[in-house]
Amino acid sequence: MRKTLALMLANLAVLLCFSQEKINLYPDGQIPFAKEGTEVPTITVFRPSKNTAKGTAVIVCSGGGYGGRANTVEGIPACKKLNEAGITAFLVDYRVPNDKKMDHKEWVPLTDAQRAIQYVRENARLYKIDADRIGIMGFSAGGHLVSTVGTQFTETKLQNQKGTSLRPDFMILVYPVISFADSLAHLGSRKNLVGPDITPEEIRKYSSELNVTEQTPPTYITSGMDDKVVDVKNCLYFSAALRQQGVPVELFLYEKGKHGYGVFNKEASLQWIDDCINWIKREPYKRKQ
Repeated sequence: MRKTLALMLANLAVLLCFSQEKINLYPDGQIPFAKEGTEVPTITVFRPSKNTAKGTAVIVCSGGGYGGRANTVEGIPACKKLNEAGITAFLVDYRVPNDKKMDHKEWVPLTDAQRAIQYVRENARLYKIDADRIGIMGFSAGGHLVSTVGTQFTETKLQNQKGTSLRPDFMILVYPVISFADSLAHLGSRKNLVGPDITPEEIRKYSSELNVTEQTPPTYITSGMDDKVVDVKNCLYFSAALRQQGVPVELFLYEKGKHGYGVFNKEASLQWIDDCINWIKREPYKRKQ
């Protein structure tokens, strides 16, 4: 009986460690580009226990080819692993592009992700985090979104009266889509975001390896070299572009790693999340802006 009670209390303690709160990204109801029937984008807060909190935050964007969000296998497990390391996590349910539900669908995921950064930075004291230690993590097409956030933070359609910085302090890209070039693109993600007809100008705009500057945030990248869904060259080209601009980058590749390995994989002991957390703790983003 005592063992059962102890186990119940232990499970309750684990649940309490991962306290969650869901918030509308646009609480005033003024959702950018929204048509009637649009979904309401939200952000879910995963707080670490008070005893482990480090003052660092990571905003998390699941993948899904810009047609959905793989929160169950990517975003939520990642948020919990971050919490275990004392990092506050914010899971973004950004809107996926849909012409029937929004205008200018290509701007919508970026605007929602920028709004998440704006919200977290403006409420840093509320969540007891450092406003200069806010990173962003993305998986697959969510990685494309995050790389766009990190390379185009000066361009926004978001209302930003306070002039809050929309630049993340660091980025984490997990088997990311990076390029929209014909030879590298994940064509499903490209079609969902921009449409079937894409111009050379749009290819350049949405190919993050072509938009890196010295102000692009330090970046952690992981992928499998045998990825059959998103070519690992996306990672290699982006890493090379970062290095060329003098931006700190850590590249963690698996010889064999199927696309979508997320945080847990029964077929392999994938340690990228632990390596990534150690990278965050080394504070590679603490440099003169």
